[in-house]
Amino acid sequence: MYASSFAAPGDALPRSLAVIDNGVQVGLHVGAQVFAAVDGRTIADFGVGEARAGVPMTADTVMLWLSSGKPVGTVAVLQLRERGRLELDEPVASYLPEFGQHGKDSITLWHILTHTGGFRWVDIDWPHSSWDEIIARICAAPPEQGWVPGNKAGYHPYTSWYILGEIVRRVDGRPYSQYVREEIFLPLGMIDSWIGVPLQQYAAYGNRFGIMLHTEKREPYTHRYDSPEGAATCVPGGNGHGPMHDLGRFYQMLLGGGSLDGRHILSDDSVELMTTPQRVGMFDDTFKHIIDWGAGTILESNRYGIDTVPYGYGPHSSPRTFGHGGSQSSVAFADPRSNLVAAIVFNGMPGERKHDLRMRAFLKALYEDLGLA
Repeated sequence: MYASSFAAPGDALPRSLAVIDNGVQVGLHVGAQVFAAVDGRTIADFGVGEARAGVPMTADTVMLWLSSGKPVGTVAVLQLRERGRLELDEPVASYLPEFGQHGKDSITLWHILTHTGGFRWVDIDWPHSSWDEIIARICAAPPEQGWVPGNKAGYHPYTSWYILGEIVRRVDGRPYSQYVREEIFLPLGMIDSWIGVPLQQYAAYGNRFGIMLHTEKREPYTHRYDSPEGAATCVPGGNGHGPMHDLGRFYQMLLGGGSLDGRHILSDDSVELMTTPQRVGMFDDTFKHIIDWGAGTILESNRYGIDTVPYGYGPHSSPRTFGHGGSQSSVAFADPRSNLVAAIVFNGMPGERKHDLRMRAFLKALYEDLGLA
């Protein structure tokens, strides 16, 4: 039933493939795409199952990342910091004056990167509102009642990354989608990666463009970001698209100290901010669990509950592991102890609990298949 292209023999990841196969059989997803590299050597780069009805998933299928693409925004901000264009401890309102309404003037860029700002649930009316209208709605919204920035934590699924995207636009002059394409994706060789896929490019991909399915109900349906219009609209924290091997290159850059194949993307100092603890031991009011964070990245937090921590990296990951997950579907990360970079997406969103169990089982199997457990 599988259409696969392995960078290793077909039996190299038997446990991992068994998890994928089981998920297909019980209706969690119809396919998956996997990339893994150890010590800079690609061990696996393949697709299994279907990318969309009747179309095999391959290593080159362009897939939806959802929140697995959030660290791209962190890199954009840190690049501008390195160029002297902004400072992380400055109020957001220094770069976006209208954001300071209703007492939000004390929220800094650092609060955004550590999800401690307190403006999570603004109705942005996507996709009916334009970029400017969305930014205006977030700026005009009051902060959450009783939230002292920096003293309380809660993952911001979408609002804060729109604000970061607008700051990038105002400081640099290019729209966020253009900035990350020109300053991050193309220099890293992430040729098929986008946050906002132009309609012409979407059409050119044809069946190379995979579909993310909601599978929590009896009749699966396509995620709204995978329509031509949904894919074309820039959603900074949510609708990145690309093959998993592209997202793997992003993490190989971070694991390599900010450089990949001779291309310098970030300084050592910036990489340190992203990959080491910056928010420690705080209860996350969105995930309802203690989770440690780097600047814009989720850090391995197994010590707070190895079987309960959401969007983790499996039971065999080391305490230095950093990355980010995408809603009910994907994860990309690097584990410095084993020099492992991995990026995985299942094209089915079965609900939070089922996804956590699926991903935890897959990552356990992956480490064991690779001899890293």
